[in-house]
Amino acid sequence: MPDVLLLNGPNLRLLGTRQPEIYGTTTLADVEAGVAAAVADAGWKVAAFQSDSEAELIRIIEEHYDSAGMIINPGALMMAGWPLRDALASYPRPIVEVHISNVWAREPFRHESVISAVVDGVIAGLGTDGYRLAALALLERSA
Repeated sequence: MPDVLLLNGPNLRLLGTRQPEIYGTTTLADVEAGVAAAVADAGWKVAAFQSDSEAELIRIIEEHYDSAGMIINPGALMMAGWPLRDALASYPRPIVEVHISNVWAREPFRHESVISAVVDGVIAGLGTDGYRLAALALLERSA
């Protein structure tokens, strides 16, 4: 049974309470449950991880090369996570990058992603619904 690897980077553990005017009130546990529900009919499970450590995220990616695909919200690592980018570039399955807010409608320093060039798609600005949409995209790409 394939797993969807769901990775969340720095500060995303605080979803639901961190700047709700930007990130909403949905918790990380709610996000994980929503992705699990989106892939359940296909018989897929979700392997969900959150870490504030780039090294830990890289280790998790390397340990899950056999998963069906990955959804990643790298948080601020999107702008400076070159080692994370390298790990994603070698991941052998589809990857969808998710951002809860529309990063291009925010501060200029958020407008560049070092991650986007090595993923299959980017979903931004749709709130936590972006995670569910990313799960559906992975299902489509694996069919």
